[in-house]
Amino acid sequence: MTIQQQIFNYIDKISNEIADIRRHLHMHPELSHQEVETPDFIAKYLEGLNIPVRRGVAGRGVVGRIEGGNPGKTIAFRADFDALPIQDAKDVAYKSTVPGVMHACGHDGHTAALLGFAKAMNELKDELPGTIVLIHQFGEELSPGGARAMIEDGCLEGVDEIYGAHLQSQMEVGHVYGRDGYLQAAEDTVKITVNGSGTHGAEPHTGTDPILAASHIMVALQSIVSRNADPLKELVVSICKFHAGDADNVIPEKAVMEGTIRVFDENLRTLAGQRIKDLAAGVGKGLGCTVDVEIGKGYDSLWNHPEQMDLIRRAVGNSFGESVYKDIAPIMPVEDFSYYLQQVPGAFFFVGAKPLDVENPFPHHHEKFDFHEPAMAMTAKVFAAAYLESQN
Repeated sequence: MTIQQQIFNYIDKISNEIADIRRHLHMHPELSHQEVETPDFIAKYLEGLNIPVRRGVAGRGVVGRIEGGNPGKTIAFRADFDALPIQDAKDVAYKSTVPGVMHACGHDGHTAALLGFAKAMNELKDELPGTIVLIHQFGEELSPGGARAMIEDGCLEGVDEIYGAHLQSQMEVGHVYGRDGYLQAAEDTVKITVNGSGTHGAEPHTGTDPILAASHIMVALQSIVSRNADPLKELVVSICKFHAGDADNVIPEKAVMEGTIRVFDENLRTLAGQRIKDLAAGVGKGLGCTVDVEIGKGYDSLWNHPEQMDLIRRAVGNSFGESVYKDIAPIMPVEDFSYYLQQVPGAFFFVGAKPLDVENPFPHHHEKFDFHEPAMAMTAKVFAAAYLESQN
């Protein structure tokens, strides 16, 4: 029996334990940058396996290290463990016990999968080449995230390659999905404040209407995508909040809009931000208003290294069959795994976790979000296959 078969068999053996870990974390979620019990749970689990652990990395992160019995590369694997400010509306035994907080994106599953992977690899470490670095990251859901801080605190020291996975409730079970190059977008936040002069709604000529100006600005912003951006490059500019006034007969002093920019190309990212400022100022001035624009830089786009993505394809194909891996188009949600990939070669991929017998599963960040739990064991196996492939 090959070492990979032994590892896979061990993962199958502990699959119920992996599910139990996930359910424990699901019942006890913690918000981004407020995690206390979760990193303690992770560290204690790894320490119970006699895996050396560094606690408090960048404040809340946990990094474990498994030394193989033979020389080889140092390969890192990352899981995030923060939850979201959402009330859990599922009717399940493992429902969140924390009011207004739940794991609505699968981070509990990522953590459980990485811990299961760690246990399996540690069981057979004397037969393994190289070194495994286990990066358990806090704060992914809320900028500035945890990745950059953990990198600054040395979590990638000595690492040759890094891999990460995200369970996907709307992708078919039994498949792994990814692509070379850009996989997930960059995000910037937009806040536009239009300043006018308030007056009675019956006498608009005595003031300057910021609602009118803001409305024209919002329409003008759509020209950035249609007339300024290369049509072969993806860009989204969306205004998602618009607030002005509190009475039906009063023109207010100001109107405030907030939204998001999603983009892959850095030059287009810069262009979009500048055009928002220019359009908002110009349109506002033409309608007698002054405008303040704030562009807040969020996560960078996630770019998969082709060589490491090829490694994932080979590992999945050789282990589960060529039809299991599928290339996909890039997506617009963001992910701070991007910062690890700016430092060392690596790849990020998705594991199908669509609940069985559910035609329209609830999306990520939904109050009834859930996923097919055996996908966690699949994730652990892909990590193991990737690790062994990386040592060849």
